[in-house]
Amino acid sequence: MPVEITKQSIDLGLITTNGEAMVAFYRDVLGLEQEAVMPMPGGGQMTRIKIGTTILKIVVNAKQPKATAPPGGIGGATGFRYFTISVSNLEAATAVCADAGFKVPMTPREIRPGVSIAMIEDPDGNWVELLQAT
Repeated sequence: MPVEITKQSIDLGLITTNGEAMVAFYRDVLGLEQEAVMPMPGGGQMTRIKIGTTILKIVVNAKQPKATAPPGGIGGATGFRYFTISVSNLEAATAVCADAGFKVPMTPREIRPGVSIAMIEDPDGNWVELLQAT
C-alpha cells in the first residue's frame, strides 16, 4: 500500500553542532521565518524554520554525533547533498549571501530556458539551491 500524503511538501531535519550559526543563516541571511524553538526528547533543541509549507528542523543534539557529513555539495559525498528553495529574486538573494560572507559555489546561471539557479553553502557546508523559474 502506498503512503497517503497529507501535506504537499516535506519537512527536513538538519542535524548540526553549530546551531546558532545555522539558525542565523537560514533566519537572518535568507530571511526565512522562525516558527518555534523546542526541546528534543532526550536532550538538545530543535529550531523550526518555515520555507513555504516545508519546515526545516535545525537540531542540536545533547550529545556530540559520532560522525559528520563531509561538505562539498553535489560532489562531496553520496546521500542528501542539497535542497532547493524556489525564489523570485535569485540575483539579489545570492548577493545577500555572498555579501554576508557565505560561499557561493555556483553563481546564478540559466540551466535551461526560463530556469536559473545558484548554490549557496550554509555554515556546515550543506548546499542550498536557489531556483528561479520565469
